[in-house]
Amino acid sequence: MSIVVTGAAGFIGAHVVRQLIAEGETVIGIDNVNDYYDSNLKRDRLKWIGDFRFEEIDISHSQALHEFFQQVKPTRVIHLAAQAGVRYSIENPHAYIESNIIGFQNVLECCRLHGVEHLVYASSSSVYGNNKKVPFSTEDEVDHPISTYAATKKSNELMAHVYSHLYDLPTTGLRFFTVYGPWGRPDMSPFIFAKAIFSGTELKLFNNGHHKRDFTYIDDIVAGVIAVLRNIPNACEATCAKYKIYNIGNNDPVELITYVALLEAIIGKPGNKTLVGPQPGDVETTFADIDDLVKDIGYRPTTSLRDGLNKFIQWYRDYYQPG
Repeated sequence: MSIVVTGAAGFIGAHVVRQLIAEGETVIGIDNVNDYYDSNLKRDRLKWIGDFRFEEIDISHSQALHEFFQQVKPTRVIHLAAQAGVRYSIENPHAYIESNIIGFQNVLECCRLHGVEHLVYASSSSVYGNNKKVPFSTEDEVDHPISTYAATKKSNELMAHVYSHLYDLPTTGLRFFTVYGPWGRPDMSPFIFAKAIFSGTELKLFNNGHHKRDFTYIDDIVAGVIAVLRNIPNACEATCAKYKIYNIGNNDPVELITYVALLEAIIGKPGNKTLVGPQPGDVETTFADIDDLVKDIGYRPTTSLRDGLNKFIQWYRDYYQPG
């Protein structure tokens, strides 16, 4: 196969590319390497991946993306490029429309026009909003997102269904649940909490630390993404579309206060914790029902939170030298 991975300089993208290369696949990565967070971290991820073909392309630029697809003619596509972050979507919603809606539309069109066999794309657990029923199932209603980011991800699922239905394009959406690990994003809780604990600065725990998150280690995510890529959905009677949606998570939510205590133990010092109320856009709990993924591809996460955080902190110490 010839596989295009969008968002190749991102956290999940870099790990997926590296593993695909290790498995002998031909991979071409694209990313616009924007400055939403430190672009040096993104470029260091690309160096960590090693020697592979990489193009600096913005998916919201239709012509450049079409020319790229015309040139490389990929067999399959893993679409991970997006404007990420729930909280930033409240401050700058336009960035999410440009990347997550217009950019995704461009990716769909390129896949349609250039004969791609299977498009696997990133959705998010945020589409569930404040769903009171747990664990979250792909059968649950997801019509009430509470952030612009979540709304764009739900829109992606609807757009993909249209292309599967009208153009027979096989698409699989993956609702990721709180991914963490080495080379992660600085705007996510493992980074934020680790930095605060190492530096002794204030560590705010929103909702008084009672939020629960289904923390999923990056290696478990990568294994699931690649297995899904190789499992092309067939048309189903309900939709007449080659279309699937899966949750991909750890199936074991942990309260933030417990999570921070584990980080403190691994780092070896207490954090300067402050308990505060909830933030706009934050969901109370994420909890993945992964039964469909287990049934269809045999997916089983294998990394405990303690082991995953140990690996993350080891990387964090090596990369940032926090002392």
